[in-house]
Amino acid sequence: MGLFDRLRGDDDERVVFLGIDGVPLDLVEDHPDVFENLTDIAETGSGGRLESIVPPESSACWPSLTTGQNPGSTGVYGFQDREVDSYETYVPLGRHVKATRLWDRVTDAGRDATVLNVPVTFPPSTRVQRMVSGFLSPDLDAATSDEDLRETLDGFDYRIDVNAKLGHDDDKTEFIENAHATLDARYDAFSHYLDQDDWDLFFGVFMSTDRVNHFLFGDYATDGEYADEFLEFYRKLDGYIGEIRDSLDDDTTLIVASDHGFTRLEWEVNCNQFLADEGWLSYADDDHDALTDIDDETRAYSLIPGRFYLNVEGREPNGVVPESEYEATREELIDDLESLTGPDGRQVCKRIVKGETVFDGAHDDIAPDLVVIPADGFDLKSGFAGKEAVFTEGPRNGMHKFENSLLYSTDPDLDLSDANLFDVTPTVLDLLDVEADDEFDGESLLS
Repeated sequence: MGLFDRLRGDDDERVVFLGIDGVPLDLVEDHPDVFENLTDIAETGSGGRLESIVPPESSACWPSLTTGQNPGSTGVYGFQDREVDSYETYVPLGRHVKATRLWDRVTDAGRDATVLNVPVTFPPSTRVQRMVSGFLSPDLDAATSDEDLRETLDGFDYRIDVNAKLGHDDDKTEFIENAHATLDARYDAFSHYLDQDDWDLFFGVFMSTDRVNHFLFGDYATDGEYADEFLEFYRKLDGYIGEIRDSLDDDTTLIVASDHGFTRLEWEVNCNQFLADEGWLSYADDDHDALTDIDDETRAYSLIPGRFYLNVEGREPNGVVPESEYEATREELIDDLESLTGPDGRQVCKRIVKGETVFDGAHDDIAPDLVVIPADGFDLKSGFAGKEAVFTEGPRNGMHKFENSLLYSTDPDLDLSDANLFDVTPTVLDLLDVEADDEFDGESLLS
């Protein structure tokens, strides 16, 4: 409860949402000694699995979680999206999100929101009382909604993100120190504004969890060199969650959720190299590094993560697949993808999803024709240059997973059976007693 709430004696329902990017449910459930606070929240409130979206990538997940709508409505499908009627691509930012955000609905209802470090929110909104943008913001000066916020965060040595480049080093010591410093500063900022702001919705995201998972999850999964450091990082995170929970009053509901899960990464799968090897993709010249360099014989291409597009006549600028042959060509591509096996002989594609089954809305004109959900261990990449093999290894040993994201809440009345990312926004609005006219792709979890 904020300072002004205490002064005015307001007992309206409030919600604190803490995002823990990429934290898998099984990690928490397998280590109750590390996650003492989350375990207690599950026992006294609610806790369980939260299905992610297709594709399970942070740039697509957070817009869907914070709007309750699928990428066909948000307009954001991944870290890289394609312009309509063009082969030009761009990195989607907050201004590219077309659906209405949760905190804007709260503000429109006359309530107050503080929003800190949510991915894909740059530039910061000035509609809410306070915002600092998260992942993909260029720097803290540009990410903050006002000068007072900027100065306060400077005092906490706040940083937008962990320095992921440090994770590429064989010696992870400096990376781990940077991750802890980022986590500490994030908690300091959260606890400060939880206490000082007059909020009805506090929405903050810990992004450093995703970074730690990318570079240390393999160590954890195999009891490798940095397994202990991995769990110690999470012990600290859980402690911070516990301190925040203990600071809240009885009229405030805490929700802790991740946007996708995680698992061990064994092989990077270079999807465009696979398409080139199989005759689906070719380039106009040898010096290629972008989608704009494909030639007019290309029948399919891929964008990260695991999104596949046919080069269709009338849809793509130089499309070669006739509309009359669309379904037959797509089935041919599915067959080829299903035949892809890794160096260990395992099938790469766990599930292949047709775009129209998961994407629907006013912005589905750049939706992929297929999305591959890979088997554990196979991380789907989609660069256009520099890879001569389909299967390669890189500095990361952890990858996103669709099935094992999580949601915990101090409210014992949440029904988490078959819960998914789209349910979060309608649930928060229900808890705040804020009505919304739009239809969501999810529904409130309040039973």
